[in-house]
Amino acid sequence: MTLLLLVGGAALAQGTVADYKRSAAIRGKYSGKMMFGDVNVHRMRGDGHKFWYSVFNGDSTIYKEVDCDKNTVTLLPGNPEPPRPRRWQGGGGPQRHWMEVPDEKDGMRVSPADSTLVIFHRDNNLWLGHTSRPRPFSFGGRRELPDDARQLTTNGDSTYYYSAWGSFSPDGRYYATVRIKPAPKHYVYYVESMPRGSEQPVLHKQEYAKPGDSLNYRVPVVVEVATGRVVEPSTELFRHQYEVSAPQWDKNGRTLTFTFNERGHHTYRLLELDAETGNVRTLIEETNEKYVNYNRLYRHDFEDGRRILWTSERDGYNHIYLYNRQKAQLVRQVTKGEFYVRSIQHIDEKNGIVYFSANGPTGLRDSDKSKSTSEEDPYLIHYYKIGLDGKHLVCLTPEEGNHRVTYTEDMAYLIDTYSTVTTPPVTVLRSAKDGKVLRTLETADISRLEAEGWKAPEVFVAPGRDGVTPMWGLIQRPSNFDPTKKYPIIEYIYSGPGDQYVPKTFTPWLYYLQDLAELGFIVVQVDGMTTSFRSRAFEEVCYKNLKDAGFPDRKAWIRAAAEKYPYMDIDRVGIYGCSAGGQNAMAAVLWHGDFYKAAYAACGCHDNRMDKIWWNEQWMSYPIDSSYVECSNVENAWRLERPLLLVVGELDDNVDPASTMQVVAALQKAGKDFDLVVVPGAHHTMGETFGEHKRADFFVRHLLGVEPPKWNELRK
Repeated sequence: MTLLLLVGGAALAQGTVADYKRSAAIRGKYSGKMMFGDVNVHRMRGDGHKFWYSVFNGDSTIYKEVDCDKNTVTLLPGNPEPPRPRRWQGGGGPQRHWMEVPDEKDGMRVSPADSTLVIFHRDNNLWLGHTSRPRPFSFGGRRELPDDARQLTTNGDSTYYYSAWGSFSPDGRYYATVRIKPAPKHYVYYVESMPRGSEQPVLHKQEYAKPGDSLNYRVPVVVEVATGRVVEPSTELFRHQYEVSAPQWDKNGRTLTFTFNERGHHTYRLLELDAETGNVRTLIEETNEKYVNYNRLYRHDFEDGRRILWTSERDGYNHIYLYNRQKAQLVRQVTKGEFYVRSIQHIDEKNGIVYFSANGPTGLRDSDKSKSTSEEDPYLIHYYKIGLDGKHLVCLTPEEGNHRVTYTEDMAYLIDTYSTVTTPPVTVLRSAKDGKVLRTLETADISRLEAEGWKAPEVFVAPGRDGVTPMWGLIQRPSNFDPTKKYPIIEYIYSGPGDQYVPKTFTPWLYYLQDLAELGFIVVQVDGMTTSFRSRAFEEVCYKNLKDAGFPDRKAWIRAAAEKYPYMDIDRVGIYGCSAGGQNAMAAVLWHGDFYKAAYAACGCHDNRMDKIWWNEQWMSYPIDSSYVECSNVENAWRLERPLLLVVGELDDNVDPASTMQVVAALQKAGKDFDLVVVPGAHHTMGETFGEHKRADFFVRHLLGVEPPKWNELRK
């Protein structure tokens, strides 16, 4: 009893009306206070070695022109490229939802050899004709069909039809497309309780494939335009499909390439199809017993048709590989080391140079002698160039920071803006030959921010579950921080694989951390295992194991922070998140309730069988097995022993709202106490204004141990 009284007494000055008002006011307090930091760079149209950029000078947005050759900067009288008015595109029917899989029966394709020759879809087959207006639809919405239309293929039917989405060979002799065996569509339904302009609810229906659902089966085909002869290949190399792309013509007009992504994502192939024979061969194959992260694969076909540049995580990091196209053989690995290629900006084929960005403790930035690169945040992105022979690596942006670059079209110059979460942005003009700084364009001024009492979050590093691997995160303190007080800890979590989430660039106001901190908390964010861009092994902890969410790393990191800073109360730790973060937040109190004492879970994908197919099968695999049950918040709702606030938008078209309602049903069945907020009219949301206020009250009540202020008191 004495301990409870002491904790309560220490918290009396936190979670007050004044704290709530300061939290609300801070949103505007820091806005617009950084000067010369938010630089937006554009190439100047019509001049290869000129840029223009906009920047806020403290009073207004100004525009400047950079002449790279002359190394000059001049003030522009206004925006040199005002936004272009959006044009109505005419017909085409209603816009598809992003979850909808098109049937590919609409539209026409025009032959490059005869600009009036078109192919279109009718009655599950391809038809051919001539038209003077080769557009898919008239402005009235009715399809314009050629007067001389004739049927090109005859064997299509509703169970195996021809797609209208394809392409002519360069000489117009062939037409390449796919045949589709359609799968039944899966739909979800939402009731909009208060639609605008009506008092009656509206039922919405949305296509939404989920893990385990059947998918369209696609077979690339080539049709000879003159005769209608169809070349349909064997499916041996692309049988167990998640996705098969539309075939794309090579310049020779004889071969095509397409990709095969296996269901379960253990195999990914780049395939070549011979238009004459229908023979298919593998050019490049990626395999992994867990999953091929196909969203990271990059491909560039050289003009000579003999080489392919490719990126892959096959050695445990994302790197660049050069292939011989004719032999379908690896020539060499272009980049190597414990770093992560993030993107490729340009391939200079003539000079054999690849321009790319990467992160990681590369040890490659020798020109930066100010500190060891091993001490630098491994997530910070730098820009490089390297020869196709794997030699002559040059770091073009060696300064410590997260870099954002815009090149001239010929890669002669670049403008680079760099910062860290604690150091303001600097923008410089560089030579792309060696990265030499030609002039500093802007240096951010944060004196107005500092005058308002702003302080950067702390970058904190501590080992994770293995006691060795450093985890990088942020600690955000309230602006009226007092080290003599005890502060409960709240973690913001999003541990969805596929990215990293702790900010790395300077941001004057991290609202999702600062707002809660102002109420009397210390708010933290950390990237644990299951997140990306450290190594493949670091991320693959998530495989069939999304409930892990990096919690062993997160707990070790928070304990280390609390050991260093005794004012962080390790006995009062809360957690919140949205979407995959909502799933993570609830999982924290189901499996780690000894550590996390309260959770706010918004729009969570609480059972991976209920969420969208492409995200969940990537990490949880296929077919559906017991791992889906083991990771389900629904199946494990009986474990709940801590305060939980669930939030859902009734029109969430990202994560099926039924996912939250199934958790609700399971909790009720298990006799568990919890809170629920349903936000009418809201889509995928952290909670909107109402829900976020409820989140503040929830943590004030359960972590500070005080009753939150009445809402009407905050309006006074």
